[in-house]
Amino acid sequence: MSTTNVAGLPARSITSSPYFTSLITVFLLVVLLGAGGAAYPGFLSVQVLFNLLIDNAFLLVIAVGMSFVILSGGIDLSVGSVLALTTMICAYMLHTWHWHPLLVIAIALALGTVFGAAMGAMIHYFKLQPFIVTLAGMFLARGLCYLISINSITIDNPFFVALSQTQLPIGDCFISPGALIALVTLAGAIYVAHCTSFGRAIYAIGGNEQSALMMGLRVARTKVLIYAFSGFCAALAGVLFSFYMLSGYGLHAQGTELDAIAAVVIGGTLLTGGYGYVAGALTGVMVLGAIQTLIAFDGTLSSWWTKIVIGGLLFIFCVVQRVMTMRTTKK
Repeated sequence: MSTTNVAGLPARSITSSPYFTSLITVFLLVVLLGAGGAAYPGFLSVQVLFNLLIDNAFLLVIAVGMSFVILSGGIDLSVGSVLALTTMICAYMLHTWHWHPLLVIAIALALGTVFGAAMGAMIHYFKLQPFIVTLAGMFLARGLCYLISINSITIDNPFFVALSQTQLPIGDCFISPGALIALVTLAGAIYVAHCTSFGRAIYAIGGNEQSALMMGLRVARTKVLIYAFSGFCAALAGVLFSFYMLSGYGLHAQGTELDAIAAVVIGGTLLTGGYGYVAGALTGVMVLGAIQTLIAFDGTLSSWWTKIVIGGLLFIFCVVQRVMTMRTTKK
């Protein structure tokens, strides 16, 4: 006799459902927050929760772009370097050329988009592995940072400084403009992924690219746009990081691409593509932020414990995803 849940559905159908890993992530986030609230006074204050989003707004934006890439069955290792390059471009243009900040932001976003589109075109038309192409993009973008300057460049533009210091009130608490931009980006990406033909094409390509071609989908156009969007998100994250740090530096955001991949996987998206929810990027980022905050509240543990815990979680989620894939295949 098959086991059923409280809704009367077979247990296997739950573990094989697309939202199963997303539910695990939400449950994990609740557990982390509950443990922090029980151990440390003030941990569950609304402002601390808002701070999770404020401190990780740039990571959320990158994770949104990475979600599209991974859903399509690809990977993008260049996003952290593109973020650093964006901070350098913004800082240099503002500090040396004294260009208008809105023009600087527009140029940085355009360059990030073109950079991503170029990688997407190489991946599709030359049939290259996304890992190799985006690894080359990672080295190229990071190297270009040091052509601009080997030192940190301070951003003292009044517009950037004002946005860095602005606090948008929500009751007795506040969020930053960067956090608001990240949430708007997430909301737009969720709509595109689940309510447009472009989003459906992403899932189809991630599920089986050959089948997508046979269905008449514009695979080439879609793949180029996916990596262009990832490059745009990386550049936008670079702008937000510039607001946050008020500097451009070639060493900014080292390893951020791996944090973004971790957030997407923990959020419930399969690394093999075609399965997951863009909204999972938010819960994945919040889980990483909660782990960092717990370690910061403890005060006795090294910050490297963050990487250790995240690594352990990734192992667990990869195993869960593999089990789910095997069950789906058997069906």
